[in-house]
Amino acid sequence: MTQNNIKIAITGGIGSGKSTVAKIIKSKGFAVYSCDEIYAELLKKSRFIEKIGGEFDGVIINGTLDRKKLADIVFNDAFALKKLNDLTHVEIMRAAFARMNDEKLSFLEVPLLFENGYEKYFDSVIVIMRDKAKRIESVVERDKISANQAQLRINRQYNYDSDNFMKYYVIHNNDNLAILEAMVNETIDKIIKKF
Repeated sequence: MTQNNIKIAITGGIGSGKSTVAKIIKSKGFAVYSCDEIYAELLKKSRFIEKIGGEFDGVIINGTLDRKKLADIVFNDAFALKKLNDLTHVEIMRAAFARMNDEKLSFLEVPLLFENGYEKYFDSVIVIMRDKAKRIESVVERDKISANQAQLRINRQYNYDSDNFMKYYVIHNNDNLAILEAMVNETIDKIIKKF
């Protein structure tokens, strides 16, 4: 990473508001990429789908990955979740960095940054924090699942409440969109001044 190629990760637990923060940054004219979007693109490639189907029984239907069925498997089994992450994340990150390498300053929304130790590949990290009750509410609404299922997904992920992120940019997303946008703008200003 050089001063002409600054890479910033955007991360946080499920339902924390990573995508909303990414959209705000993108609206300011910055290059912003998403691991979830890159994953969706990879799922259109038969080689990638076959790789997943080879590890998880019954998740490929007519050549298409049944994402709901796969989610049901991995969010109920920590070993299966790790297996899926190990299988997919290297390819996702490779594709992401290929895009980011062309930018002076770019951002990548990375859901499982700390779980996989990817933070070391970035110049800095924006961590989105949010109260658990609001995260559960957000996941229930977005994924049309029960509060118990949302809680289970949160419990299976990295515990952001147990870590100290002093060396990173932390945004607390517990208020309205206008306040969140103001905090994002302030963070972007700090990043631009630093780099």
